[in-house]
Amino acid sequence: MNKSLSNVETQTAMMPGEPSPDVLSDFRTNRRVLMLATLAVPIGIIGTLVAKALLWLIAVITNLSFFHVLSTQTLLPEHNHLGWGLLVVPVAGALIIGLMARYGSEKIRGHGIPEALEAILLRRSLISPKVAILKPLSSAISIGTGGPFGAEGPIIMTGGAFGSLFAQLFHLSAAERKTLLVAGAASGMSAVFATPVAAVLLAVELLLFEWKPRSFIPVAVASIVASILRMTLLGAGPMFPVTPHEVMGTGELIAALIVGITVGFGSCLLTGLVYAFEDLFQKLPIHWMWWPALGALVVGIGGMIEPRVLGVGYDTIRTLMQGQLLGPLLIGLLIAKALVWSVALGSGTSGGVLAPLLIIGGSLGALLGQWLPTGDSGLWAMIGMAAIMGGTMRSPFTGVVFTLELTHDFNVLPALFIGSVAALGVTVLVLRRSILTEKLARRGQHIAREYSVDLFELMRVGEVMDRQAPTIPAEMTVGELSEKIAQGDPNISRRQGTLILGADQKLAGIITRGDLLRAIQDDPAGNILVLEAGESRLVVTYPDESLHDAVAKMLKHDIGRLPVVKRDEPDRLAGYLGRADILGARMRHHEEEEVRSQGPWLNRPNGWKFWPVNS
Repeated sequence: MNKSLSNVETQTAMMPGEPSPDVLSDFRTNRRVLMLATLAVPIGIIGTLVAKALLWLIAVITNLSFFHVLSTQTLLPEHNHLGWGLLVVPVAGALIIGLMARYGSEKIRGHGIPEALEAILLRRSLISPKVAILKPLSSAISIGTGGPFGAEGPIIMTGGAFGSLFAQLFHLSAAERKTLLVAGAASGMSAVFATPVAAVLLAVELLLFEWKPRSFIPVAVASIVASILRMTLLGAGPMFPVTPHEVMGTGELIAALIVGITVGFGSCLLTGLVYAFEDLFQKLPIHWMWWPALGALVVGIGGMIEPRVLGVGYDTIRTLMQGQLLGPLLIGLLIAKALVWSVALGSGTSGGVLAPLLIIGGSLGALLGQWLPTGDSGLWAMIGMAAIMGGTMRSPFTGVVFTLELTHDFNVLPALFIGSVAALGVTVLVLRRSILTEKLARRGQHIAREYSVDLFELMRVGEVMDRQAPTIPAEMTVGELSEKIAQGDPNISRRQGTLILGADQKLAGIITRGDLLRAIQDDPAGNILVLEAGESRLVVTYPDESLHDAVAKMLKHDIGRLPVVKRDEPDRLAGYLGRADILGARMRHHEEEEVRSQGPWLNRPNGWKFWPVNS
């Protein structure tokens, strides 16, 4: 008896109750999305409160560290009067972070988003309470003592951590926990920047690894809740309002392409710089706990040379967007911020990437704009910011919408889109991985970020099944079947399972090689009938069923083959679906991707060719 099928309750006679293809929907989303959307509401509230608490804590630590006052007022660390004492503040903060990482949790190191990706893909969306507490605390210390980071990466990680913890209170699948984890991350970003749409797009482009209403709707709910609550806690309106530009003309759009390409190459250089410094730190003969302090020493030196590299830099982003930085100031800011941030991030301290990228991309865009015959410095800074997000983070739609929501300057949309896509095109061709996924790849965890419709969802069983199914009569004995296999019967020996037909050629059961061996062990003479040795309680599939559903049946019942029957005649055999047929479907898809040929209308006798066939 085939034990993998012995507990299957559904018999072939009961199969017509399954849904027919005319009732199959575009999406597999069910009513559980309402439950997830309901749970997303408190997660949106929690994400906003976490964002508010983290920004409050950063302000308190900044004021204590640089101005020696206990205040929540937003003071910029670049206005400090510490003199040479500035070197001590970042180092002291980094030493505390190193101790927290070593004796608390090593997962607080880094900028947060790779850690969120790792939790989603490798740890079934489970994040520990320790990380949820230590990550925002370490990030606040890092940024508050002058670290050249943004708060968004830690908030994304922290919001995701609280989303994961909240989800663990309920009986949910790993996929549903992922949705609530990402909902927490999106709510945190939405609360900090007042960018609810960009927060959801970041979730789609970077964190969810899918595009399904099941996950999209709850994430959107959390982001919207956070954006509404933000108005009360952090204020309403765009974070960096600018005077709207005129509608973009051809000249501006061509210039945007130039800026996007240039920023794309800058993204490649910046990514290489971060990991070059990380490699240097790896070679140091001291414990990694001390690396952040060495990186912080560079932060202090950089802050003495160019004070605007210290802290989150939101005021610097505002001045760039308003076109208030020009000439040598841009060059100094660009070089100092890129170097200081790369060293600090490479040292393994805690902090985010988004705000520094905006400063670096904005500085590069504004610098390029001084040689462009059209537009103003603020316009090219905005395009540079969108482009560096599209290129460095490989999130072009997020970069465009994020910049729009930060400024509410909607006339620049075409130029932002061109710049962001151009930067993405450069980085995907030059770099194998982004600044976010490279860290995971160095841990041996590769992530593919290309999304496509599941091949098995598109194909039907009837397209790949074997129409010449291996069959034997029910009155055959296992001895006779063994002899046929030994003789190499072409209809039987090519498959691991053989279908059994009863009277009137109706499907009666299936016998596998394993069943056959067990029957011969019980009766070496081989007198047992194949129907007695095999399985008569069958799991079946249909020619019009999706290949995805057929494979799901195989996995659910731990079997490697399915009889294919007609829906209106469940005991009438139509074919056979095995692992080889499924792999054959995958091979067809591979050929569609890799085998190149000209269309039939180009196959002329004298051989018109518009593109190399083997390019």
